[in-house]
Amino acid sequence: MATSSAPIAGLVLAAGAGSRYGMPKALARGDDGIPWLVRTIRTLTDAGCSPVIVVLGAETAEVRALLHQFGMTPSVVLTQAEDWAEGLSASLRAGLRQATELQATELLPAPVAVAIVPVDIPGLLPGTVARLIGTLPIDTLPGDTLPGDTVPGATDADANPVGPLTLRQAGFDARPGHPVVIGRAHWGALIDSATGDTGARPYLQSHNTRLVDCADLETGLDVDTRD
Repeated sequence: MATSSAPIAGLVLAAGAGSRYGMPKALARGDDGIPWLVRTIRTLTDAGCSPVIVVLGAETAEVRALLHQFGMTPSVVLTQAEDWAEGLSASLRAGLRQATELQATELLPAPVAVAIVPVDIPGLLPGTVARLIGTLPIDTLPGDTLPGDTVPGATDADANPVGPLTLRQAGFDARPGHPVVIGRAHWGALIDSATGDTGARPYLQSHNTRLVDCADLETGLDVDTRD
């Protein structure tokens, strides 16, 4: 499955204190010693996301040191959610604000969308992200166009790329999960409306979000505790 030719940024929500886990998940490591945060950044990069934005909050100095230790600092855009204790929505708002500030260059346009993942899905695979940011069949277009929109010259064999209007969410046996791909046209409304610990969920539920099945690739489960 081809990925979109338009730039799609990655966005890692890594600001929480991880109270149920017992430590900030941005500092957690897998059995191989690789931090979840480093693994997630690499996964998004390998899938074709550029740049990758990381939202920090709790234990910021320690997380920055960890990224430096693994040589990740030059390859990511770091931003701080000052109100991270409010919940997931604070991280989402900070990340989307940072995404809006990414400017086009002579070599690369500004991102048309972001692929959002929390830091606590260490099993996330590049193939899952690639499916979400890739082209999809054009016969069903929820979340990718507005009602009445047409794609010039499209045929049944054509594919629909990610664009500013895109709303896509990974599904695992009909269970919504991550990544979530949100087009640029939705960022302002989400910044204005996201509150508490629900993140983008209410917005996705009330809009025409396309669920993209990924159950054949992985479980998509997050890690909430150490048990």
